Amino acid sequence: MTSSVAARSGYLQFRESACCGRQVCGGLTSRISSLSLKRCIPKELSSSSNVSKILRFHKSGYSHSQIVKKLQCHKTVVTAGPRDGSPHYFDFVVIGSGVAGLRYALEVAKHGTVAVITKAEPHESNTNYAQGGVSAVLCPLDSIESHMQDTIIAGAYLCDEETVRVVCTEGPDRIRELIAMGASFDHGEDGNLHLAREGGHSHHRIVHAADMTGREIERALLNAVVNDPNISVFEHHFAIDLLTSQDGPNTVCHGADILNTETKEVLRFISKVTLLASGGAGHIYPSTTNPPVATGDGIAMAHRAQAVISNMEFVQFHPTALADEGLPSVPSKMRENAFLITEAVRGDGGILYNLDMERFMPLYDERAELAPRDVVARSIDDQLKKRNEKYVLLDISHKSKDKILSHFPNIAAECLQYGLDITSQPIPVVPAAHYMCGGVRAGLQGETNVEGLYVAGEVACTGLHGANRLASNSLLEALVFARRAVQPSIDHMKSSNFDGYAADYWERPTVPMSLGNNVLHKIIRRTSEVRKELQSIMWDYVGIVRSTTRLTTAEQRIGELELEWEAYLFQQGWEPTMVGLEACEMRNLFCCAKLVVSSALARHESRGLHYTTDFPDLEESKRIPTIIFPGPPLNNTWSSRQVHKQQMC
Repeated sequence: MTSSVAARSGYLQFRESACCGRQVCGGLTSRISSLSLKRCIPKELSSSSNVSKILRFHKSGYSHSQIVKKLQCHKTVVTAGPRDGSPHYFDFVVIGSGVAGLRYALEVAKHGTVAVITKAEPHESNTNYAQGGVSAVLCPLDSIESHMQDTIIAGAYLCDEETVRVVCTEGPDRIRELIAMGASFDHGEDGNLHLAREGGHSHHRIVHAADMTGREIERALLNAVVNDPNISVFEHHFAIDLLTSQDGPNTVCHGADILNTETKEVLRFISKVTLLASGGAGHIYPSTTNPPVATGDGIAMAHRAQAVISNMEFVQFHPTALADEGLPSVPSKMRENAFLITEAVRGDGGILYNLDMERFMPLYDERAELAPRDVVARSIDDQLKKRNEKYVLLDISHKSKDKILSHFPNIAAECLQYGLDITSQPIPVVPAAHYMCGGVRAGLQGETNVEGLYVAGEVACTGLHGANRLASNSLLEALVFARRAVQPSIDHMKSSNFDGYAADYWERPTVPMSLGNNVLHKIIRRTSEVRKELQSIMWDYVGIVRSTTRLTTAEQRIGELELEWEAYLFQQGWEPTMVGLEACEMRNLFCCAKLVVSSALARHESRGLHYTTDFPDLEESKRIPTIIFPGPPLNNTWSSRQVHKQQMC
């Protein structure tokens, strides 16, 4: 892994260019003389044939619950397609079933066959958990320039201005497309869309469906997918690694190896174009608002496949996740992911207090509760440490009961389960890992430095968010870049040609059934323990407030833990080509954790979400993105390389 701060601020433009920077490798510093990003057409992929349809949904209209039930009843009992190990051929493979993956799939399906690979049920994504809404300029009193300015200020001036302009300009059309597809958003008494305001925004511009916006968008998109004959959804299918080859200096993507987590079969998907839309890596931390599937799989796969990674130090901690220990009745079972209390509660007038009911945000920022998330999260963190308390209080009870229940029905219902009435009582809240502002470095059309590989959504680093994401810009970015990636993907698909026989050139991953159930259970149990240890290290040393000593300690302890875990695996008979859901998730978590730590160590300033006590100030000279260039891993661990051998053309 090569960690570097790029010497230019522009994002990938895929023309011949040179980048210089500081390379960090095993503690030794050297110079990067140049990095060629010249666009070059690789050996072409062939037309798709013998398309297998493991999961096909027929035309009809369904509600969200009906769609979920229909998806659940199909699962993997439909086993059409080759079961003899022969590959599946598609024009497009989409890894992830959130807003970015589904929106992209619906467009490219007009031009070819599409496989949507989803780790759990199709609705289980970060999109489905998004409460607040989608930001877009839809009010005459608002402007594109104002939205841009809010985005850039929140991003601590690290945002790519061209990307910001593109997203803010195209956003309104993306919202209208969702409405045309059947998405239902809240309207005011005047019949117009009800636009909310959230932290960091200077205007009311948040389109929402109560406090369940992501779920409504997912419902509309899934309904459209159900009705599309060209889209096949493979649920409970886990992406192991991308299939890549070298064409001269260029890495080319030809699809992915996929594990059916129910049948324990490894399937090979060959495609002309692959879109990564697999979400973030919230589960590198012990408390996260992300669903269990968010283990950084896409970022880690792309890194192993030689994709450029950027800005991984900027992990957004949402200031207000529900603090279960502050509820009147504590949940009997520990949550898999923290329950989010949307930014919109503060946007609607919610006030933050410490446990003595002292309002504290005005002490930290003149914008008080409407300050950007990084400011609010650090302020809460400071209060908790100074007062030795475990949570603070968010109070919206001074608003009318009808307004609270109409705007936040999901939050009200969740809290009421545990004896808390948010219309009369404050909500206990605490920061939790929420969003990765960094990821796979992408150009303005979602393209990466790997030919045939596109990215959209949280897995991508487009330059929009800079050092901190503005509230409700994530769904917006996913919609815009999913749409922008369509035409170049179609062009690449039409010009591509690939010899289908080459599908066997990569070594096949194997499932570890030969180890026996007792050994497998021991491996899974130890892996679960290691996962908790990694999460604890990340929270203790790579959290909201950092220091060089803590980061260095984290780097050392993570490296030792990874080697200890892998040694245990191989002592139990594990082999380098073996794959399993828990083990593959663990290696992806290790990969992402190391990317975050190395990126944080490379930034010698405090900017946005990255705050370090050793460099507490902004440095104008360091207002450049952090880049992790392709390169050999620092150590030859199983986690750091592709399971199969990379075929060299």
